[in-house]
Amino acid sequence: MLVLTRKLNETIQIGEDIEITVVGIQDGQIKLGISAPKHVDIHRKEIYLSIQEENSSAASLTADLLKNLKNPKP
Repeated sequence: MLVLTRKLNETIQIGEDIEITVVGIQDGQIKLGISAPKHVDIHRKEIYLSIQEENSSAASLTADLLKNLKNPKP
């Protein structure tokens, strides 16, 4: 893991097209502004994990449904 120190209004550049700026610091929290192309999904980690879980559940349901359609129970 790369650890960088930034102050208010300082920026981190990731590749050519992603920029992260510290836009606020208050009460032990920081606010980050992220500039990235529209095709890049940006989520908080807990939201990302929730999306992955939902996608996995949906894929599992679809696989089970397809099995039942192929081999209907009498």
